[in-house]
Amino acid sequence: MHLYHILSMLTISLSGRSANVKSPYKRDGNEQGLELAGNATFRHSNTALLSVSSVEAPRIVSSTDFDRRLASTLQRLKFPTRLLERVAGVTHRRWWAPGTSFDDAAAEAGAKALAEAGVEASDVGLLINTSVTRRNLEPSVAVKIHHGLGLPSSAMNFDLANACLGFVNGLTLAASMIDSGQIKYAVIVNAEDAEATQEATLARLQRPETTREDFNREFATLTLGSGAAAAVLGPADQHPGAHRIVGGVMRAGTEHHELCVGGIDGMATDTKGLLEGGLQLVVDAWHEARPDWDWAAMDRYVTHQVSNAYTQAIIDAIDLDPAKVPITFPHWGNVGPASLPMTLAAEAQSLETGDRVLCMGVGSGLNTAMLEIVW
Repeated sequence: MHLYHILSMLTISLSGRSANVKSPYKRDGNEQGLELAGNATFRHSNTALLSVSSVEAPRIVSSTDFDRRLASTLQRLKFPTRLLERVAGVTHRRWWAPGTSFDDAAAEAGAKALAEAGVEASDVGLLINTSVTRRNLEPSVAVKIHHGLGLPSSAMNFDLANACLGFVNGLTLAASMIDSGQIKYAVIVNAEDAEATQEATLARLQRPETTREDFNREFATLTLGSGAAAAVLGPADQHPGAHRIVGGVMRAGTEHHELCVGGIDGMATDTKGLLEGGLQLVVDAWHEARPDWDWAAMDRYVTHQVSNAYTQAIIDAIDLDPAKVPITFPHWGNVGPASLPMTLAAEAQSLETGDRVLCMGVGSGLNTAMLEIVW
């Protein structure tokens, strides 16, 4: 398969005005007006983002190294080299140092976020771990992080898993609990470890029986990366200089739940289907959010980091200014739920008071969310 065939699988030229993008509205039976096709809109009244931090995994693993390990397979299947760089735009990703556990990295990110927020562990009422990575089914990953952070026994803790959308879901849930007065401070953490999954995938793709279809199905797994992030939320009325979490929208497209199915040993992905379905979901949610939300002139659009094709498709579909869309996937890869908060943490230095930031993500399943934060 030639490079342009792979590109056609991973890119799609949709825009908000394209005939391929269905209307985000449906007419009622009497054709008397437009009816929203199902969108969850939410607003927060008294929650602020006090800090957001990240921890980079220290080992840099280049896509050139993956090419070297897959050289015989690429040659046999007549694939060009540098596919990950040319098609996905990922030049390298990171892995943890030997002996480092992802949940220890999550605790490190959480401790860093608490220190930056100036919040004592004893004041935390909620810890949510949103990691996809896990070693066992029980207990939850959250319990070790709770212990590692020295949180009080009064602090609730649990895992919230929703593929790459988990961190944004965690922010929304914690903000709702702060708004209600149930808790005062919350810590949202995430850490991902791509090494074991990528090692298993590389070994599988090196087999002599590997076909082009096998390679295409597992290609997206090679774009993953390792990293950690954490955020601390608290009551806005007690932190007037913090970053107000305003609210946003969520939308589900669960008819696409079989397009990306992953486990510890690998991930099977219909990349074309995911891009088409995810883009449609984003376009629908974007238009249905109007007139309640006006996001056409935000100061920054922080998206879940996947690839060149995905990012450009989103920019084209809803007419974003590319200069306002920071890119981190070339050197971190797709760090799952951690990629959005890691990117936000990297952007924090350049944001100014009053800047409007829109966090945007799509998770396998499919689900999408858009969350506005005023800096």
